[in-house]
Amino acid sequence: MKEKKTTNALEIIYKRYYKGKPERIASLEQERANAKIARKLYALRIRNKMTQKQLASRVGTTPSVISRLEKADYTGHSLNMIQRIAASFDRQVEVRFVSIAGKRRSLAVNK
Repeated sequence: MKEKKTTNALEIIYKRYYKGKPERIASLEQERANAKIARKLYALRIRNKMTQKQLASRVGTTPSVISRLEKADYTGHSLNMIQRIAASFDRQVEVRFVSIAGKRRSLAVNK
């Protein structure tokens, strides 16, 4: 059966670069997770009107560590450091395990 043509850019990208390539999809999912963590850390710091230097001092690290944690392409997030940052704002970290069934097909379209 012939595949239906589309003009949806995200579907085209998915078909061209991700469909049938589980290693690429896994890599994309990891990058999205890293970027999400970075955005959340940045937002938490900004919402509390703190500089990277102030936050670093508060959690016992350096401003360069905070800067790296807030970069979307950083891959070394440690749960311990994230918990230290959360605790410094009287927050806690929650970890969830969610099903990825059915997510693969809509990966590029829904995010």
